[in-house]
Amino acid sequence: MDYKETLLLPKTNFPMRGNLGVREQEFERTWEEQDLYKKNLEKNKGAKEFILHDGPPYANGEIHMGHALNKILKDFIIRYKTMKGFYAPYIPGWDTHGLPIETALQKKGVDRKKYSVAEFREMCKTYALEQVELQKTQFKRLGILGEWDKPYITLDKEYVSDQIKVFSKMVEKGLIYKGLKPVYWSPVSETALAEAEIEYEDVESPSIYVAFPLKDSDTSLIIWTTTPWTLPANLAISAHPRLTYVLFSSNKGKYIVSKTLLDDVVKATNLTDIQVLDEFLGEKLEYKTYIHPLNKKELPVILGEHVLDTDGTGLVHTAPGHGEEDYVVGRKYNLDILVPINDKGYFTKEGLEFEGLFYEKANPLIIEKLKELNVLLHVSYFTHSYPHDWRSKKPVIFRATPQWFINLEPIKDDLLKAVDNVNWVQKWGKVRISNMIEARTDWCISRQRLWGVPIPIFYTEKNEPILDSKLILHIAEIFKKEGSNAWFMKEAKDLLPKGYTHKDSPNGIFTKETDTMDVWFDSGTSHQILERNGLSFPSDLYVEGSDQYRGWFNSSLTTSVSVYGTAPYKSVISHGFILDENGRAMSKSLGNTIDPLKVIKESGADILRLWVSSVEYSSDVRIGKATIRQASETYRKMRNTIRYMLSNLYDFDPKKNLVSFDKLDNLSKVMLVKLEELKREVYDAYEKYKFDAVNRLITNYMINDLSSFYIDYNKDILYVEGANSSVRRSAQSVIYHHLLELLKLLTPLIPHTTHEAYLEMPFERLENVYLERFSEVKEYNFKLMDSYNDFMNLRDEVLKALEVKRANKEIGKSLEANLEIHLPKALKESILALDVDLVQVLMVSKITFKEASEVKVVVSVSDGFKCERCWNIVDKLDGDVCSRCREVLESEYPNHK
Repeated sequence: MDYKETLLLPKTNFPMRGNLGVREQEFERTWEEQDLYKKNLEKNKGAKEFILHDGPPYANGEIHMGHALNKILKDFIIRYKTMKGFYAPYIPGWDTHGLPIETALQKKGVDRKKYSVAEFREMCKTYALEQVELQKTQFKRLGILGEWDKPYITLDKEYVSDQIKVFSKMVEKGLIYKGLKPVYWSPVSETALAEAEIEYEDVESPSIYVAFPLKDSDTSLIIWTTTPWTLPANLAISAHPRLTYVLFSSNKGKYIVSKTLLDDVVKATNLTDIQVLDEFLGEKLEYKTYIHPLNKKELPVILGEHVLDTDGTGLVHTAPGHGEEDYVVGRKYNLDILVPINDKGYFTKEGLEFEGLFYEKANPLIIEKLKELNVLLHVSYFTHSYPHDWRSKKPVIFRATPQWFINLEPIKDDLLKAVDNVNWVQKWGKVRISNMIEARTDWCISRQRLWGVPIPIFYTEKNEPILDSKLILHIAEIFKKEGSNAWFMKEAKDLLPKGYTHKDSPNGIFTKETDTMDVWFDSGTSHQILERNGLSFPSDLYVEGSDQYRGWFNSSLTTSVSVYGTAPYKSVISHGFILDENGRAMSKSLGNTIDPLKVIKESGADILRLWVSSVEYSSDVRIGKATIRQASETYRKMRNTIRYMLSNLYDFDPKKNLVSFDKLDNLSKVMLVKLEELKREVYDAYEKYKFDAVNRLITNYMINDLSSFYIDYNKDILYVEGANSSVRRSAQSVIYHHLLELLKLLTPLIPHTTHEAYLEMPFERLENVYLERFSEVKEYNFKLMDSYNDFMNLRDEVLKALEVKRANKEIGKSLEANLEIHLPKALKESILALDVDLVQVLMVSKITFKEASEVKVVVSVSDGFKCERCWNIVDKLDGDVCSRCREVLESEYPNHK
C-alpha cells in the first residue's frame, strides 16, 4: 500500500534557489510602487526621531566596495530604527564640486580655455548630476531605501546658500582671514590643499649636511635637510635657546652643532680629528650672521622652540615660505616670505641659476652646486613617508601663497569640549580626533579652481577684502535664487546691494575674489539640511570610514561649533577600509578589486549585505571570492530553514489554529522562551551597532536550535500526525511564531529575501514585512529551563554515541538504534520533568534508563519492525503500520486502501 498520499508533506511556492540577481530587482520595483519608504515615515510620524545624517560620497564614477560597505551599514541602522518605531528619515547626499570633475571633463576632451568660466562651470554641473544619477541607481540596487527623489546635493542653490550663511556667521565671529602662509600645495593640480586632502606615500629623498659659514669667521654652522630645493628660499638658521651647542675643530674646519648630536653628525659626515673647543647655550647664537653659500646673502641666526636635538644637527634651515614652523618663527623676527617656486612647481627668477627647473629636478643640481662650493659635508638617500595629493597621487610641497583661512585658535577649546560630549562608538575615535584638533593649524579653505562654491568676498580699490557678514548674507540670497554661477556671470557692481558704498572705494569700483571654497567646507556644512527639512539638530549619528576623522567628522565639527557651539552629531561610528583576502589594499594595478555591482549581479545584494553583517567593520575588512562563497553558504542555510518553515504552514491559519503557550508541550514552550531570549540579544546587538553579533546570533539559532533540533524531530509530527491534532498544531504554532519574528529580525540585513518569504506567510499580512514593527520581548512563566539544559547535554552525549555507530556502519539512520542510558537519578528526574516523548525527540527506536554515577550511552541495533508509513521501528505492527499510524489512518483517511 502507498502511504505517501496520507502524509502531510511540505508544500510552498517559496523556491529553494533565490535567483537573487534577477528577483531582487522585481522586489525593488515593488518597493517603489508601494512607496514603501514614505509609508514607513507616515506610519511612524509623531514618534521619536532618529536622524542618521548621510556623509556625501563624491559624485564621480561607479560605486566601489567601500561605498557598498558604508551605505549598507547605514541601511541596517535606518531599517532597525524604523522597525523599532522611530521616525527615521534617510536623506542621501552627494559632494559635487572640486578638481576631479574638472579633470574628468578634460579627459573627455573638454578644453576649458575655449569656454567662459560660467560655461565651463555649467558643463561641470551637468557632468556632476549625471554621476549622481549613475550612483543613485547603483545605491538603490544595494537595497537602500531613502529620499532618492529629493537628496541633498552640494551644488544645489539652497545648499550653497546655506553654506554661504555659515561662512557669513564665521566672518561675523572674526574667524575668517586672508594671509600669506605656507600651505600644502599641489603643483600638479595648481591649488592649495587642506590636511584632509593629504595622504602619505613612501618616497626616496636626499639627506644632506651643509656648512653655512659665519660672517667674518673661520667657523660654519652645519644644517641638515631632506629638501635641498628649499635652500634657495633660506632666510635664517634657527637654534634652540636652551640647548647646549659645541664649537669643534676637525680635519675639514671648525663647525657648530648641538652637543647631543655631535657624535651622530661626525659619524654621518665622516669628519675626523674632532676636538671640542667651546660649549654654550643656543641663545648666544642669536643675531649672529652667516653667508648663504648659493646667493651670498648675509642672513641671521634666530631662536625657536621648534628646534629639537633628536635628529639633524640642532640647527634648522629656515625658509618661511616653505614651512609652517619656519613661517611662525620668521614672523617673530620679521623675516620676509620668499617663495621662489611658482604655482606649477618651477623655480622663478628668485631661484637664480635654477630658474625654470621643476623643484624635484633641481635637487641634484643644487646638491652638485653645494659640492662645487665645498660646503656639502654629506649626501645620502633614504625612503620615508611623504605627503601626497590624494587626488593626483603626486607629491605636494609646502608653499606660501595668499589664501583664505579659518582661525582655529579661538575655538579649539570649544571643539575639544564638543568632542567630549559625543558618544564615539569606537572609543579610540575620540582620542584620534582630539589629537588632530590639538595639532591642527588654521584651516586653509581657498582653492585656485573654477568648479567650486565661490568665496563671496569683494575687494576695495585699495585691494583690501571686505569682511562684512551682512554683505555675504546678501550674496547668499542671490545664490539661493540664481545659483552660485551668478558670481561668475555678473560684475561686482551688479552683485552688490543697490547703492552700496565703501570708504576705501571712493570711485565705486569693486572687484571679486576668484578663489573657490575647499570642498570639505562644502560637505562640512551639510548639517544645515536638517533644519531645512524640519529635522532635529544635532543629528543622532554619523557613520563613515575611519579616514573621516580628518575629513568630514572634522570639518563638520568645525563649522558646527563655529556657528552653533555644539557638535553636529551625538554619536559617531567609523568603519575600516576594504582589503582583499590577503590583506592588501584594493587597486586596479594589483587586479584585486571586487566590484559590488558584479557581486550583486552574480550572487545578489542580500549576499553582499549578509557579508557586511558578518564582518567586524570597525577595523579593515577583507573580501574576495572565498568570503562571498562563505556568505552564500550561510544564506543558503538560512533560506532553506525559512523555506522549510513556510512549507509546513500551508494549512495553518493562526486565527483558527494557533495554540496558546500554556497548552504547548514543554519543548515547544522552551523554543518560545528561547525565541524571546534571541530577540532580546539581537535587539541589544542592533542597539550597539554590532551587526556581526546579530548575524551570528540569528544564524546559530536557525541552524542549531531550529533546523538541527526542533524542526528535525518535529518532522515525525508534522508529516505523520493528523492535520488538526494538537501536537501538530502546537509544532506549527511554534514554527509560525519563529518564522514571523525571524523575518522581522532579518529584514534590516536581507530585506529582499524577507520580503519574498513574508508574502508566503499564511495569514492576513501587511503590505510589506518592512511595515511590521519589532515586538516587545515577552516574559513567559516557565520553570523548566534547567531541565531543558540537562536534556540538551544528554542529547550531545547521545549524538556522539550514535555517530560512532554510524561511522562503524553498524547503523544507518538513528531510528535504527536502541539506547541504554546510564545516568544519575537526579539528572534522570530533571529530564523526565520535561514530560516529552524522548524516543521521538532523540529520533531513536527505544530508550531504557539505568541509574549510575556518571552519564554513559550504550547504542545497540534495534530488532523491531519498521512502520511503512512513518518509518519508525517499533516492537509490533498493526498490519504494516504502527499503532499510531493506524489510528491516524482510521480517523483521517477512513477510505484509504
